[in-house]
Amino acid sequence: MRRLRVGTNEDMPGTLIIITAPSGAGKTTLVSGLLERDPQVNMSVSYTTRDPRPGERDGCEYHFVDVATFRALRDRGEFLEWAEVHGNYYATSKVWLKQQIATGRDILLEIDWQGAQQVRKSFPDAVGVFILPPSLEELEARLRGRGTDSDDVIMRRLLGARGEMRHVGEFDYVILNNDLQCAIDDLVAVVRASRLRYANQHARHLQYFDFLEQD
Repeated sequence: MRRLRVGTNEDMPGTLIIITAPSGAGKTTLVSGLLERDPQVNMSVSYTTRDPRPGERDGCEYHFVDVATFRALRDRGEFLEWAEVHGNYYATSKVWLKQQIATGRDILLEIDWQGAQQVRKSFPDAVGVFILPPSLEELEARLRGRGTDSDDVIMRRLLGARGEMRHVGEFDYVILNNDLQCAIDDLVAVVRASRLRYANQHARHLQYFDFLEQD
């Protein structure tokens, strides 16, 4: 009997998981829960021109570069998107993401719906997940519960959230963050299921599938 040699994880293309949510929906908590439960998931590492803070390491929290290097990378078209925030540049690297996914890593990218649209142009197989609050009333209660924003700021956030939530239909999965543990379970399930898609399994176990497809 012919013995099959199943491929290793290095042969498997990874998956880009896009997480989008309005402010106050609990995205940060859900992502933290996912990373604790599934160590195979890695956060996207952005580029920035700001100085490292105490404890931050290049290539871990950010890729720290000077302004000249950042602009050169940008002008070569290596970024999916970029922005200037408080005098510093930030960007998501298209080249880095492709390299990571090509080596079989699952990369998590937190981005707004507009950024998600841009990312899908370069990564059409990305898995989009939209996090919804249980209701706008609950979202308002969460924002007020922070105790950090004025009424005007909260109202602007609510109006912005409603506009963002209208784009929920552009995403593959929707998680209603009503119960935190259930929502984390749902997010973990989405990520694990994405690994079982035919294209991923075919690449991971290439010789196995080649054997099955022989005449």
